Amino acid sequence: MSAAEAKTEAPQQPNRGDDARSALRSVVESNGLVVSLAIVAALLVGAVLVVFADQSVRDSASYFFTRPADTLSAAWTAITEAYVAMFQGSIYNVQADSFGAGIKPLTNSLTFSAPLIFSGLGLGVGFRAGLFNIGAQGQVILGAIFAGSIGFMFSLPVGIHLALVVLGSVLGGALWGFIPGVLKAATGAHEVIVTIMLNYVALYLLAWLLSLESFQAPGSDNPKSPPIEAAAQWPKMFGDSYGLHWGFVAALLAAWGVWWLMERSTWGFTFRAVGANPAAATKAGMSVATTYVLVMVISGALAGLAGGAQVLGTERALTTGIAGSIGFDAITVALLGRSRPAGIVAAGILFGGLRASGPTLQVQAGLPIDIVLVIQSVIVLFIAAPPLVRFLFRLPNPRLVKEVTA
Repeated sequence: MSAAEAKTEAPQQPNRGDDARSALRSVVESNGLVVSLAIVAALLVGAVLVVFADQSVRDSASYFFTRPADTLSAAWTAITEAYVAMFQGSIYNVQADSFGAGIKPLTNSLTFSAPLIFSGLGLGVGFRAGLFNIGAQGQVILGAIFAGSIGFMFSLPVGIHLALVVLGSVLGGALWGFIPGVLKAATGAHEVIVTIMLNYVALYLLAWLLSLESFQAPGSDNPKSPPIEAAAQWPKMFGDSYGLHWGFVAALLAAWGVWWLMERSTWGFTFRAVGANPAAATKAGMSVATTYVLVMVISGALAGLAGGAQVLGTERALTTGIAGSIGFDAITVALLGRSRPAGIVAAGILFGGLRASGPTLQVQAGLPIDIVLVIQSVIVLFIAAPPLVRFLFRLPNPRLVKEVTA
């Protein structure tokens, strides 16, 4: 046997990078039915948790074998009250005196969804380019720092000031995305490790800044900046009675811009080609290294806009908790939306609604707000494991169906 034949017949070693990229792609490209069923499964798990958390159910369970109907009735009542409370806290309050008061929960949901849409779009761009950006949290914080600093340090005319703070949020997030992009392009450093570390750098940078006298509100020792100038805030869409601001509309425009970028532009084609097969993209004359840098910059810029939406539209001042868990929730939003702008908008509104429903769930149903967080986490679990969803709902494997029908 010749050396050439031996080389041909020798088993090829699997490429771990290709395996990881393939696994990521299988999660990102889960079909719509699997995504919908993942949400249904998460709500069913939430219903089980509601049953175990409800006191009346636990009381009736003590004599279950004597009168099982009491336990089943209490369980059904607990589940319906919980999900009715979540509906009233996120979409429409049927107990309100007027339509304006009844629709307020929906405006709160849309307000909470704006930063999730921004950061989810950024992560979606990265996913489709084969980059798993875990640094949205840090990029959100940097966007908030840049926007908040410009917002309270300067007094500028209306319009100009808002434009500058929005630009500042873009630059802050883009800077925090540029660092891991360059490191990956120049040294091959894994973006997951680098971005996770940068999350902590951003968090402690914010804490240090808020310890400075120039970043503290006058007469206060709390880690909170002076309020953002009114000219730099996102204007309210329906007046001061509602929290919804024009940042939500900006998020929708950003979604359209990402769609155009990924589906209609040369850059978008390059991003998708590199995400599908970097080796083939290189042979086609595309610069993979440059693409990685551009993708991370764009991803960071969108996450920075999320920080701007928080500090300019919701909090209106810098605090240590300005980013909350937005950057981490955005991972689920991007995966749930299959990294497509329309899906990310829908997923962002869903998660915004879940967040808005928490207080109402706690007050009306008497249940811990953590149930909402568990539902979100279970959605992450099912979205990250499409085969598990197919197994639970007895769905066929699309690859096997394709092989059979081929």
